[in-house]
Amino acid sequence: MKDITLLTPNQVAEATGIRIGTLKKWRLERTNLPFIHVGRSVRYRLSDVEDYLASRTVPVERV
Repeated sequence: MKDITLLTPNQVAEATGIRIGTLKKWRLERTNLPFIHVGRSVRYRLSDVEDYLASRTVPVERV
């Protein structure tokens, strides 16, 4: 099995600046960031968070 790092919503919010309420809204809408239910807890794969952030990167022109 692959080594999978799981993050709590608080860890994701702290690392990304995305508010907890926004993460909850996205979960209810099933949009933006995939999540996992582990029992009654919500977790996010680190790789999914990294992919999401990479998809939001705005390229700039170097002068």
